[in-house]
Amino acid sequence: MKKTVCIAMAVLAMAGGGVAYAVSGTAQDRPAATATAQKQTTFAIENMTCATCPITVKKAMEGVAGVTAVTVDFAAKTARATYNPRRTNAAAIAAASTNAGYPRALFKTERGAASASRKR
Repeated sequence: MKKTVCIAMAVLAMAGGGVAYAVSGTAQDRPAATATAQKQTTFAIENMTCATCPITVKKAMEGVAGVTAVTVDFAAKTARATYNPRRTNAAAIAAASTNAGYPRALFKTERGAASASRKR
């Protein structure tokens, strides 16, 4: 019984210390809570002829710093990249596709979900 009580007290002591640190930490210690608006750009991808082509395009585009998601549609020959416009731009993502051997053409660019709903 004493052992169980000691373990419970130790757990509570550690949890309390963690809460005190989280409350007393400075703003520099905490990650920024600001959300950056993401952009989505759809690219027309030329020369995709086999099932491995979309994988290559996706890996090339995901390799660009600031890209958070890429979806490739083999049938439509398009790729849609979601990215942080503060870290990269559509031209850099398109260049990655071209450097991988798949020339691209810019299809359309959209801001994050909030501004996309305003366009409708």
